[in-house]
Amino acid sequence: DFGASDMPLTKEQLDKDGLVQFPAIVGGVVLVVNVEGVKPGQMKLTGELAADIFLGKIKVWNDPAIAALNTGLKLPADPITVVRRSDGSGTTFLFTDFLSKVSAEWKTKVGAGTAVAWPEGVGGKGNEGVSAYVQRIKGSIGYVEYAYAKKNKMSHTALRNKDGNFIQPDDSAFQAATANADWANAPGMFLVLTDQPGKDSYPISGASFILMHKSQDKPDKAAAALKFFDWAFKNGGKAALEMDYVPMPEKTVKLIHGLWKSEIKAAVSGAAIYR
Repeated sequence: DFGASDMPLTKEQLDKDGLVQFPAIVGGVVLVVNVEGVKPGQMKLTGELAADIFLGKIKVWNDPAIAALNTGLKLPADPITVVRRSDGSGTTFLFTDFLSKVSAEWKTKVGAGTAVAWPEGVGGKGNEGVSAYVQRIKGSIGYVEYAYAKKNKMSHTALRNKDGNFIQPDDSAFQAATANADWANAPGMFLVLTDQPGKDSYPISGASFILMHKSQDKPDKAAAALKFFDWAFKNGGKAALEMDYVPMPEKTVKLIHGLWKSEIKAAVSGAAIYR
């Protein structure tokens, strides 16, 4: 009746398959590390350094490039173990999209996608698989949704954003990344929120998108799904924030309501399902 992904489809992809998409919430992807003596938020990394680590070019934690950014931390000479997703995921898309924007070498050699040919590392299935490996392997680094890292009390890093500031992931930083999001002029509501400008923007932010068919052969089910999302937009903001996601602003929700009315229709009658 509906699908969801952190990787939005282009207008061409949506039209080809007769789909519409709309953003539901905004969250972030964080780098998590298991380095002795390093507490959550203590370590600083840049996107370029993260790319070099995941390319296998930086192999130890006390590498001069990491040490130069983290003068107050005592970094061990432990080898770095890269942990990445073994399955396709929107989390991987957001992470690799960010790396592709900040590292020309990553863009050329690996690129962005829900699944990529990883040059390095061990693979874990889902956020839970990556988390389990990082928690178990000394000297490891991986990437997971922020909500998952916080829930599991994992050591995340601060990341340098487009404006050159090192940002800790939190609701306000994800919200800052959406400040310039022009949903009204985004074809098919396609917007990727990685590496956004703004002094407080967290660099690996992204929306989770809902996908539905334009032509509904089970309009009653479609109406029930839209009723649920309508309820979630009106009443779910507090729950979203409690789970470390950012609810969509009211003006965006109005755009989404308009999209439902104009695009999602009963297959037989052609009547709008959301009224």
